[in-house]
Amino acid sequence: MKVGNPYAADCPTRLILDRVGDKWAVLLLGLLLEEPLRFNALRRRIAGISQKMLSQTLKSLERDGLVRRRAIATVPVTVEYSITPLGVTLANAVDPLRRWAEQNLREVFAAQRRYDANQKSVAA
Repeated sequence: MKVGNPYAADCPTRLILDRVGDKWAVLLLGLLLEEPLRFNALRRRIAGISQKMLSQTLKSLERDGLVRRRAIATVPVTVEYSITPLGVTLANAVDPLRRWAEQNLREVFAAQRRYDANQKSVAA
C-alpha cells in the first residue's frame, strides 16, 4: 500500500490516526501493556467506559492487529485480552502523550480559564 498524504481526505493514514486519537484505545493499550486482562477487569480499571464502548474498542483494536482476544474453555467462557507486538509499538508511541497530558493539566486548564474569561469580556 502506497503511503499517501495524511492531509488529504482520502488518505488511509487517517484511519490509523483515528485509532491513535481515540482516548479509550490509548487507555486500553496502556493497561494491556502491563498485563493481559479479562473484559470485566478492563471495565473496572477504566472508569467511565460503557460496556458497549469497551466491546467496540476492543473489537476495533483486535481487527487492527493491536490486541489479541483469547477465549478460554470454562463455564461460562472466559475471555482474555492481550497486546500484540504491533500493539506494543503503538502503546509505546502514544504513552508519552498520556504522560504529557498528566504533566500539563494545570497549564491547559489555566489557559482554558483565561480564554473563557476573555471570550466573556468580548461578548459583553
